[in-house]
Amino acid sequence: MKGSIYVENALMDMYGACCVSMDDACKVFSELHEKNAVSWTSLITGYTRRGDGYGGLQVFRQMLLEGVEPNPFSFSIAVKACASIGSQTFGRQLHSAVIKYAFDCHLPVMNSILDMYCKFGCLQEAKQYFDEMSQKDLITWNALISGYEKSDPRESLSIFSHMESEGFSPNSFTLTSVTAACANLAVLNCGEQVHGGIIRRGFNKNLALANTLIDMYAKCGSITDAHKIFSEISDRDLVSWTSMMLGYGDHGYGKEAVELFDEMVRSGIRPDRIVFMAVLSACSHAGLVTEGLRYFKSMINDYKVTPDKDIYSCVVDLLCRAGRIKEAYELIESMPFKPDESFWGALLGACRAHKLPHLSRLAAQRLLDLRPNMAGTYVMLSNFYAAEGKWGVYANMRMLMRGTGNKKEAGQSWIEMMELEQKLKRKELKQLVEIDIRIFIGIMACHSIVVTKFYARQNGKEEHDISSKASLAKRISFGWFEHETRGTVGER
Repeated sequence: MKGSIYVENALMDMYGACCVSMDDACKVFSELHEKNAVSWTSLITGYTRRGDGYGGLQVFRQMLLEGVEPNPFSFSIAVKACASIGSQTFGRQLHSAVIKYAFDCHLPVMNSILDMYCKFGCLQEAKQYFDEMSQKDLITWNALISGYEKSDPRESLSIFSHMESEGFSPNSFTLTSVTAACANLAVLNCGEQVHGGIIRRGFNKNLALANTLIDMYAKCGSITDAHKIFSEISDRDLVSWTSMMLGYGDHGYGKEAVELFDEMVRSGIRPDRIVFMAVLSACSHAGLVTEGLRYFKSMINDYKVTPDKDIYSCVVDLLCRAGRIKEAYELIESMPFKPDESFWGALLGACRAHKLPHLSRLAAQRLLDLRPNMAGTYVMLSNFYAAEGKWGVYANMRMLMRGTGNKKEAGQSWIEMMELEQKLKRKELKQLVEIDIRIFIGIMACHSIVVTKFYARQNGKEEHDISSKASLAKRISFGWFEHETRGTVGER
């Protein structure tokens, strides 16, 4: 059968999918006496499958230069290659070529274009092309829902609702994106409804969905439900263990996270960098310094995993929370790469908490050198000087901050009572009446109010362990007041 174009194309496809490199596939391709569009597409697919988007696009370009007429499948693969390397310039050129060759009405090609724009973060353009598409299938809807899931999860849920109203039934990929959107919004009630839909449709044994549900319940504050899902998984993968560890860490259950890590290793699963980041973060939140440093050393010596910035950030945070500021500073200085503002910001906050003026000024100066227009640094430093009674320096810091023209992002909190989500900004909270937490607990007990979730967000970070009881009382008392005046939450 040697010399048959069909056999040679199949060989290229096999070599591209199964071999370590593309050498064998390229050799078969170079020996072809006559190449057709399928030959070129097989080679483009081989490069794209192994994550070499540049190689795939280079072959596609060579195909056009040799005058070979591309087919819809070759365009779809080329668009995927372009999306994988994140090149908007190449992407727009490919989109123009799709229109030129009149493939803009071909559904699989336009699905690839839509997915490409979503991966670029060009969601408005993606939505525009979505609305202009005369034909849509489930892949079309999935691409847009997934695209909006992280940057605008509310819109993602809205598109999902619209999809169902159009008569489309979601598959496991749809429900994974929708569950992740609920997790990003931390809306437990909505997440529970999606979970019900998963069970009703028979997807409750899907591993990817189960992993997403663990993450969703953990982010929504229901660590018990997260563990329930985890315990029901019969064949756990690395993502399952990591999601549960991250959930434990976020909620301050460091001991449980450590035990889970040890159980995972005993089960024969080798931890990767993300797992170590999860367990180190859990140790940091729970104050398990000795355990955290032991895992850090084990990662390097036993598992030969090279720590990146995220890992070092976890270890610095671990040391700072434990008050071992000088060790944290020495670690920052010894890192094999230049520390960014996150390291100096963590050190500055720890120095302020533990009243170390010398290191605090050093960290603040490094932070200002990196981000001279970051208002939060000036605020933190001015507060530090105010606590020391250095009001002249405090005033100078505030004046410098105003000179940057930036403002510190206001902290924002929200509570969810049943299906009502009420957001409050810091200034609004100051207007609430001061209330003693013990009195408020008595009020709660009398009225049997069920508060399903409580979160605070400060500078884009969620905190589940609120240290200020007065602040907690203000937020929940506002929710109770809303309930009494609007009747939005039922009593029992």
